[in-house]
Amino acid sequence: MTLDALKSASRVMGTKQVSKAVKRGDATCVFLADDADARVIEPLAVLCQGQGVPVERAATMADLGNACGIEVGAAAAAILRQPIC
Repeated sequence: MTLDALKSASRVMGTKQVSKAVKRGDATCVFLADDADARVIEPLAVLCQGQGVPVERAATMADLGNACGIEVGAAAAAILRQPIC
């Protein structure tokens, strides 16, 4: 999955919100910025591995933030499952 998918998808940003989405089973894919502090994103990467959620990498926090449509960098973002009606 590419960063372009974040532009139109239902998503959450930030390590706390992404962690919550992964724990709830709502995340289909997680993006982590390579230049984010390892102490911040490594626990999230381990959580994703344990929950079977695929992890994609973004080169920079700025790239990830831009893909999410925000003007600041983001260490993590996740695409959410679409609710079944």
